[in-house]
Amino acid sequence: MQRLAIFIFLLLPILAQGYISWRTWQLLPAIPALRITVVALMALAFILFFVAMSGVINHWPMALATATYEIGTSWLIVLLYLFMIFLVLDILRLCHFVPVTAVRENGITTAVMAVGLTALFFFSWRHYEDKKRVEMTVKTEKAIGRPKKLVLVSDIHLGYHSTRGDLRRWLQLLKAEKPDAILIAGDLIDGSYRPVAETRMAEEFRRLGIPVYACLGNHDYYTGVSNDLLFCKEAGIHVLRDAYTDVDSITVIGRDDRTNLHRKPLSAVMKGVDHQRFLLELDHQPYHLEEAERNGVDFEFAGHTHHGQVWPLNWITDAVYEDAFGPLRKGHTQYYVSSGLGIWGAKFRIATQSEYIVLNIVGK
Repeated sequence: MQRLAIFIFLLLPILAQGYISWRTWQLLPAIPALRITVVALMALAFILFFVAMSGVINHWPMALATATYEIGTSWLIVLLYLFMIFLVLDILRLCHFVPVTAVRENGITTAVMAVGLTALFFFSWRHYEDKKRVEMTVKTEKAIGRPKKLVLVSDIHLGYHSTRGDLRRWLQLLKAEKPDAILIAGDLIDGSYRPVAETRMAEEFRRLGIPVYACLGNHDYYTGVSNDLLFCKEAGIHVLRDAYTDVDSITVIGRDDRTNLHRKPLSAVMKGVDHQRFLLELDHQPYHLEEAERNGVDFEFAGHTHHGQVWPLNWITDAVYEDAFGPLRKGHTQYYVSSGLGIWGAKFRIATQSEYIVLNIVGK
């Protein structure tokens, strides 16, 4: 079953690449040099995605490795949109709403598509760079003393595309909130430890002067748990793997990621927890939300979904998860699933947002 899933995962983009290459060839003006150049560049970008995912770029110069990753992963999103555009055009052509001449050797259609896609991805990149501040206030009957302010983030994905410069800007935003603590719900590192270590990203966390707590995500496992934990140790980040700790009058519970098939059930993790305290759970992947409600958690924070990153993939995450993005309440438990501060792959946000959450907890 796993091999079949991998086969399908590889086959679908290959078929899509073949389809858009063929349709692009037909659409471009009948200039052989132009057609060959454009289709060849599209094929190269597609190949770079698989090269980047193979890990071979870890042995390349940093600038070349970064460019390969950026181009390859960005092309995957461009491929999706080209596929949708050509598919719609072909359906309209078959229904006789669009003449054949509009999609064959047509310079005007080519120019309109090129300008439109360039504008779309430029503004979606700008939208990704604009980090949204989401403020929430949770009231509790539990005694927590003075109101507490926490900053919650997920899916930072440090690596070739989320650089030390990016991290510095993001942490400045979080530090400006003057929170009691920063909580990270997994996927701190994208998958390769090399760019994180070589650019000494851990130093940015050490400069914060604010306690940071994190649980692990699936990409932290792809990075290698030992590497991820080494980074967190150097950065001064307290990792909670099926463990809990007291942060002032709040108890933070960190789940190991479900990538670990042997992770403990929440009831075992919470054995010995004082339920008179405000209980906040970090769990990277938002599955089985009822587990937090059943065990008396006051607030659960998760990420992982990225809310699909771009439309229409957010429709898929909405269908897969009970809560793919935003707040939810089940009984006395409140939830928030974040679309992430960083991103996997291409730096595009279409109908989704990059965000950090400012959580104010007010007790009696």
